[in-house]
Amino acid sequence: MATPVKLNVSARQIPERIGKYVIVNEVGRGSTGTVYLSHDPYYGRDVAIKVYNIDAGGDDERARIARKMFLSEAHMVGMLQHPNILPIYDAGEENGHCYIVTEHVHGARTLAAYCRPDNLLRIDDVVEIMFKCAKALHYAHSRGVIHRDIKPSNIMLTQDSDVRIIDFGIALVADSEISRIEGIAGSPSYMSPEQVQSLELTNCSDLYSLGAVSYELLTGTRPFRAGNLAKLLHQIVYATPPPIHTHRADIPEELENVVAMAMQKEPERRHRSGLELAGELTRVHQKLRQQYSRMDQQEQFGLLRRLKFFHEFSHAEIQEVLRASHWQDYRAGEEIVKEGEMDDRFYIIVSGNCNVERHGGSVGLLSNGECFGETGYVPGAKRTATIRAVDAVTVLKVSSTLLEQASASCQLRFNRVFLRSLISRLQAGDQRSA
Repeated sequence: MATPVKLNVSARQIPERIGKYVIVNEVGRGSTGTVYLSHDPYYGRDVAIKVYNIDAGGDDERARIARKMFLSEAHMVGMLQHPNILPIYDAGEENGHCYIVTEHVHGARTLAAYCRPDNLLRIDDVVEIMFKCAKALHYAHSRGVIHRDIKPSNIMLTQDSDVRIIDFGIALVADSEISRIEGIAGSPSYMSPEQVQSLELTNCSDLYSLGAVSYELLTGTRPFRAGNLAKLLHQIVYATPPPIHTHRADIPEELENVVAMAMQKEPERRHRSGLELAGELTRVHQKLRQQYSRMDQQEQFGLLRRLKFFHEFSHAEIQEVLRASHWQDYRAGEEIVKEGEMDDRFYIIVSGNCNVERHGGSVGLLSNGECFGETGYVPGAKRTATIRAVDAVTVLKVSSTLLEQASASCQLRFNRVFLRSLISRLQAGDQRSA
């Protein structure tokens, strides 16, 4: 075994190795620690290694807090496995220094880059980002974890517009004393009223913070601004932020209402869960996508009516499926779903052909009218195959969250046709499931 190299996080000198990881370079530095890029040859992946400043320059209180934050994140190694939460792979101590190993996402930027009035994202992009965050928070909450520090700089946007929630250093974990960090509550501008008042926190506190982040991403300004911390905290508890449309006139009223509900002062008046918030955002997103869509709904209905999948559906049931889904076009060669990823949507091919790939090899072809995505029936299940467009492809993505809110007859019809198609493939020994 190689002799460990002593870490020196206070100096700019880059260590050659941290634990079993060979360091490539330094990629970030903050008050709590330094982040390095490394490559894990065993798993063949790049990783980020955060080394905490446990010594804190002789400040015993800061050192105590830094160690608590390290232990909190170390406690969650492998605990949260969701596509929109940055995974924590490993944790360790070496020569008195503590480190956390996470996924390294090349080229990712935090949402802080998109909070300026001159660099705002498109409205529908913001809604999709917040939807993914709401689903990820629901997943974390269902496992007893409250993040407690949701803010733009703790949400990363990848180069392919995917999302990762990061930094669970001050998260509350159910039945864990490790996470009880006194004196640290989060970032003031995004804290919920109950967080400001040091009251008991529930999942709704994170949803408030996500609402505050949404407000800033949509307007380029924070919901509350004050000259000092005391005034800011007073506003969070007692004041109402300016309506979003006063900052940006093109914000849909439905979206403004969703954000306002997420930021209600009383937790019981907010969305009950991240899943409920995600459902509201999905409805808003569908309306926005319809505005950008080149096809009107009647044309969409006509296309679906001609597909074999919908032959047994009534007019009203097809309309319900349309309300629970959105259309997306793919170019030849583009991935539609990826093997190993988690996804809770069902897919119906409206036009074009798709290749089904497993472990890098082709196992079949799907064409218009066929469906895939049966793992959407199993919460937390990973895709078993990659689906790739062979030519120009249009698919209907059906949200399982919204489908659950359709009529019983529509759900029954959809499930029956979808499962019948899957069973037929299985009986024929078809390998094309995903």
